[in-house]
Amino acid sequence: MRHLILSAALPALLMGACATAPAATEAPLSQTAERGAPPHLPHDLSPAGVAAADDHLALEQVDGAEAMAFVAEENRKSLAALTGDPRYETFRSEAQAILTATDRIPMPSFLGDGIGNFWQDANNPKGVWRRTTLDSYRTGTPRWETLLDIDALSKAEGKDWVFKGADCLAPDETRCLISLSDGGKDAVVVREFDLTAKRFVDDGFRLPEGKHRIEWLDRDTLLVATDFGAGTMTESGYPFIVKTLKRGQTLAQATEVYRGEQSDGGYGVSPAVYRDKDGKVTAVIITRPLDTFRSETWGLGHDGKAQKLNLPERVGVSGVIADRLVFSPDQAWTFDGENYVAGSLLALPLGVLGEVRQDIKIGRGSALVFQPTAREALQGVAVLSDQIVASVTDNVAGALKRFRLDGGVWTASSIAVPENLAVGLGDSSKSRGEVFVSTQGFLVPPTLSLASTTSNALIELKAAPAKFDASRDVTEQYEATSADGTKIPYFITHPRDMKLDGSNPTIMLGYGGFQISLNPAYKPEMGKLWLERGGVFVQANIRGGGEFGPDWHQAALKENRQRAFDDFAAVARDLEQRGVTSPRRLGIYGRSNGGVLTSVSITQHPELFNAAVIESPLVDMLRYQELPAGASWIGEYGDPRIPADAAFIARYSAYQQLRPGAGYPRVYLTTNTRDDRVHPGHARKFAARLGDLGYDHLYYEDTAGGHSNDADPVANARRWARHYVYLSQQLMD
Repeated sequence: MRHLILSAALPALLMGACATAPAATEAPLSQTAERGAPPHLPHDLSPAGVAAADDHLALEQVDGAEAMAFVAEENRKSLAALTGDPRYETFRSEAQAILTATDRIPMPSFLGDGIGNFWQDANNPKGVWRRTTLDSYRTGTPRWETLLDIDALSKAEGKDWVFKGADCLAPDETRCLISLSDGGKDAVVVREFDLTAKRFVDDGFRLPEGKHRIEWLDRDTLLVATDFGAGTMTESGYPFIVKTLKRGQTLAQATEVYRGEQSDGGYGVSPAVYRDKDGKVTAVIITRPLDTFRSETWGLGHDGKAQKLNLPERVGVSGVIADRLVFSPDQAWTFDGENYVAGSLLALPLGVLGEVRQDIKIGRGSALVFQPTAREALQGVAVLSDQIVASVTDNVAGALKRFRLDGGVWTASSIAVPENLAVGLGDSSKSRGEVFVSTQGFLVPPTLSLASTTSNALIELKAAPAKFDASRDVTEQYEATSADGTKIPYFITHPRDMKLDGSNPTIMLGYGGFQISLNPAYKPEMGKLWLERGGVFVQANIRGGGEFGPDWHQAALKENRQRAFDDFAAVARDLEQRGVTSPRRLGIYGRSNGGVLTSVSITQHPELFNAAVIESPLVDMLRYQELPAGASWIGEYGDPRIPADAAFIARYSAYQQLRPGAGYPRVYLTTNTRDDRVHPGHARKFAARLGDLGYDHLYYEDTAGGHSNDADPVANARRWARHYVYLSQQLMD
């Protein structure tokens, strides 16, 4: 199995709430007289009551006439303010030079006996899928062979195709399933591709547009979870049935091998096929999500029958090694009389995971691969044929570890990496015993290396050149104290000679959800457009993320969501107290779940900020489950259809919490019409309500690209230019 998947940073979202929730028919939060009650906060928090109080429901119609007229007028005003700024063209050209530069590291995947890469530049903005040999890749001028030209394909077929990845069948990897998105949506069409002939296979496997979950079982069989017709998709619009699809069959002829339930949550049932270094299938695992984070894990036997495995509901499966399933429980877990902490890494024989007895006697040393300390967290795991490589953070600084099963006990060793940088794992190959490793920092461009089972040292392959002058800057790490006393780390990148007089224009980035870590990362467009002009950049590691493992994430779930917002505000106050910046010079940025964070930060603490880029956001949290694919995130936020959940969600939902006379700064909202992950209605409605209340704001909606912003680097350059023009206007002018 070989995947090349392109996604966002994704596919693709805390103790602050009161202990006793008010009834659903009452206003959920008393407001101070000074601020006034939010005029659009429903007294009836039932779904019908929330809808009845919403005067902008028409903006939820993606291509509706009223919605598109709103978008056109808002775009006109915002483009005049942003692209009309004299800085815009400079920012755009600088960003485009970075995003289309030919000296970028071509990010590789193992492909057959060579190396694959998907590449976009000014000449091929939609990109080419290509390959070369590893020896050629190591050189300064690799000789690339084009496999599929997406620009040419789009032109020939009259489509706005966006390449979303390739899944190639091991061991030879000459047949691949290509995923293509029309306009950048998460939904894709799938076509079988022959790497030898470099063309799509006549009468090969083809699937219509959908949010598929597909795996090769053998050359003539796929495991498919998709839309099989009426009643086969969950409320979130994801599949819950897995079937085998034989070559030549239609979806209607496929054979069912597993069925969840239509009420399942999360992102849909998903099959995974694990193989040894020779391509032989060692396990077929089916994950049935119960909600965003809880799931059942099933093994599919050779007889085609599924058996439920004795695994915790909160778990991440990494692979199979020597007939052992490698996984990480995201909750404290007891098995075979042993207790394992959340965030540990385990490897247990597949055969015993179906057992119901509790006296298997595997032994802790044989089962436990890695146990984190309080400040450590697993960030990535690569399962090779005879060892496991894992990237780990310790207080958000990266490390690389290797684990071997020696005499029935797992032993660990460290692979040397540069200090105080992020360490990320790329593609891995069991047949080669290798895994790609990247290291980078806020001021340190990425370096790509190869970790091998035969060496204790990384083999450097490529180092990216600097894209901005970092000689005047430095990165430091500090801690802020949140409302409940928790210490919240954050990174600050700033000029060495920065004056601590509160005058420094500062951007603060946050996310705080879905156990996603914000590790140090080289952001060349930020460095060029912001740091070089004297700006300061702050990255806050608030609760809800994965910087310190599952507990750090789960501390901000559902009724405890306020903790994430409090953490973010605490960092802002800490920056002010240190003299780094002031509310006049502080702006915030967040997208997707980060849009929840930034919109709430503005409504709860308008006194702390003078700018907010709120991108592809969730904002109407009392109706998010009604907008595709919102219901898949109920495990993160709670279910607004449940009165108690609606009560704590209403306390922070920014769309309903907007009020007149609150002194909000001029915010910049932006999203994408073709975003089928976070509905554009969120941003539209928030902008419309800001306008209703008389607040100056900017709203821009791009018409292509989807949630991931990976459709076109030229368009992406325009996007970053708009961001930094706005931030310069608010924080530097």
